[in-house]
Amino acid sequence: MMLKALRKTRIALQALALSLALVMPAVSYADAVDETPTMFAMVGDVLVVRPIMLAVTVVGAAAFVVALPFSAAGGNVKETGEVLVVGPAMTTFVRPVGHPFPGYKND
Repeated sequence: MMLKALRKTRIALQALALSLALVMPAVSYADAVDETPTMFAMVGDVLVVRPIMLAVTVVGAAAFVVALPFSAAGGNVKETGEVLVVGPAMTTFVRPVGHPFPGYKND
């Protein structure tokens, strides 16, 4: 009985060690990736993604107004506003052109 438990633990630890060994090269490579967007990424962002996200922001604001009484009753107005309005608005207006995440890049 004890031997079975030790074998299972050993197999679990070996699987964990193998997983970590496979992930480590990807983690070390993450800093070396150049995050400068290409021209196609920027053009696609400006012509496709930004207009869609602007529409999502407007629809999200309308949905927020409709959901406001329910979210107020549930006590999660702030979370509802962040998901329906603030998130899409940040993706539309704050995110640098061609970059996948909101926020300014530190040079």
